[in-house]
Amino acid sequence: MTGLGATLAAPFPAEAQAAGKVYRIGFLGSASARQYSAQVDGMRRGLSALGYVEGRNLTIDYRWADGRYERLPGLAVELVRLKVDVIVTHGTPGSQAAKQATTTIPIVMAVVGNPEEIGLVQSLARPGGNVTGLSFMFAEVNAKRIQVLKNAVPGLRRVAAVYNPDNFSHASVLAAMEPMNRSLRLVFHPVQVRQADEFEAAFAVIKQQADGIVVIDDSMLIANAGRLANLAIRLRLPIIGFKDVADAGGLLAYGVNFPEVFRESMVLVDRILKGAKAGDLPIQRATTFELILNLKTAKALGLTIPPSLLLRADQVIE
Repeated sequence: MTGLGATLAAPFPAEAQAAGKVYRIGFLGSASARQYSAQVDGMRRGLSALGYVEGRNLTIDYRWADGRYERLPGLAVELVRLKVDVIVTHGTPGSQAAKQATTTIPIVMAVVGNPEEIGLVQSLARPGGNVTGLSFMFAEVNAKRIQVLKNAVPGLRRVAAVYNPDNFSHASVLAAMEPMNRSLRLVFHPVQVRQADEFEAAFAVIKQQADGIVVIDDSMLIANAGRLANLAIRLRLPIIGFKDVADAGGLLAYGVNFPEVFRESMVLVDRILKGAKAGDLPIQRATTFELILNLKTAKALGLTIPPSLLLRADQVIE
């Protein structure tokens, strides 16, 4: 899917670990175990394919912030105190917390937006320090969602962008969305939410200001995709976001497959456990993205989806 190619070519499972060695991975999660079960499953599948078996040659210590990003620094310190061999995390807040907690324990970002832009790494080719991972064109993908939504709803005039102000990478996304909105002649309304209990109030505002919704990738928002989709359906508003939004009943999704990216990132973990330095492993970038269309929701909203968009869709939910 992501076209990462030979750079992440997996070794044979038998080569995955030294005989008798039990490795310890610390996982720093920004959401909850229940909300991120698909991503964790992807991580476990990746480790299993490389020969790592929990309870035999691997243990995983989990720390979950439950969507409260202010808890991440303390949780990262807990993992450091456990002296884990590698810390696996995701997203900007979790990656920043892990990097602030240690300069020695290797960190693998299972997926993150623009790590170079926000100072997580020195460069994509040479990360430096103790951090590496997988990235994607975060701002560009989220801006592209506006265009996809406009293609699906030609009469769209006003669009709201749901974002989390506690995620520092969202500033660059909002900046990238501005020229897209101007080119499409859309009135743009950024709407911030920090916690799930703010959704109802935020969507009440959106209903007054917008004809469609774009959700920006964020761990807390991804974890609550079902609630976001249900609110949009209740208000009869077309919504586009990540895969989970369309799966939960939202109109559209455009972006990367996060569980699959989590799986692929475990090759970097494997290389580090075999002796590679995280800072010497280039940041890998997803290059292929999927478009998902919920045709059932389109019909419920009274929308006629243009044939050209139907043909472009990688998955159609009926």
